[in-house]
Amino acid sequence: MHASDIHILAVGTALPGPAVDNAALARRFGMEAVWEQWIDVFIGTRTRHLSVDLDSGEIRSSLAELATAAAGRALAEAGLAAGDIDVMVLGTATPDVLMPATVNIVADRLGINELPTYQLQSGCAGAVQALDVASTLLATGRHRTALVLGGDVSAKHFDLDVDLRALSPEELVNFVLFGDGAGAAVLSTEPVAGSVAIRAIVNRLTGLGRAPGQVIEWFGLADRHADRPAASEDYKMIEESVPVMAGEILAELLDGLGWDADDVDYLLPPQLSGRMTARIMRTLDAPRAQEITCVHETGNNGNALPFLQLERALPKMAAGDRAVGIAVESSKWIKAGFALERI
Repeated sequence: MHASDIHILAVGTALPGPAVDNAALARRFGMEAVWEQWIDVFIGTRTRHLSVDLDSGEIRSSLAELATAAAGRALAEAGLAAGDIDVMVLGTATPDVLMPATVNIVADRLGINELPTYQLQSGCAGAVQALDVASTLLATGRHRTALVLGGDVSAKHFDLDVDLRALSPEELVNFVLFGDGAGAAVLSTEPVAGSVAIRAIVNRLTGLGRAPGQVIEWFGLADRHADRPAASEDYKMIEESVPVMAGEILAELLDGLGWDADDVDYLLPPQLSGRMTARIMRTLDAPRAQEITCVHETGNNGNALPFLQLERALPKMAAGDRAVGIAVESSKWIKAGFALERI
């Protein structure tokens, strides 16, 4: 964890297509009304945005397209041009292809060249990891302005013709949890009036000896007919682990900064699902904090979520207000989080 004089100037996000509600999802896969009710009650996610058209199966948005749109909005909000960016960092679990790196495709689409770019492969902690890397690079004095990106496009990994009744719970849950999207933030070493300072970042692997909570496969020509599921999730393990880890992250941030729990004005909790977020919030000690949650509307779109939360939180923050964001990477258990303060 480190404190710095790095500031968030602006945030932008992008979601694909119209929102898909649970009724539409149930109709597409021929599921009974009780299945729709199960999503509402036990998952708590009402809608999500998908990069694939459920009727035609056509992929309508790539990660690069969504990240480019989000970056354009963040740059416009910051009053900057693409040429003002000195370094780019992208966090994602689902790059469009293995090579070239999606971050470089985004740079090309923005017209950015002759700068260092980095792409981090990570689940829900990837956005915070990208903030950490960008902040560290800016703190060296070698760069002044960074474009930080995060997002995931998960729908392309699912078979739209599958019989959901035949799936194991570990596979079935992925069809209702996830959505797609991207976000971007402009970071600078030079604050402007009303900018938000990054006071601390937590980014640490804690998965030694622990089984993965989630696995996403990548099939090549040699194993494309493998019978392994493309994505699987140990939801019970995640239910047990994430609330505990979220509390530990919050305590570490507060202790490191010398803040009290009452000092937190806005809390951006992990966003696995609507139900899980509510459960996590009940375990967190931040009695005055206003919760900033979007997963019940956007679905769990991975590394886009912190940016979607920031987009909602930043306009609310007055001078002196403090916010804490928390993310847990469940695939191999990474603790991640950040603390902000409006100057």
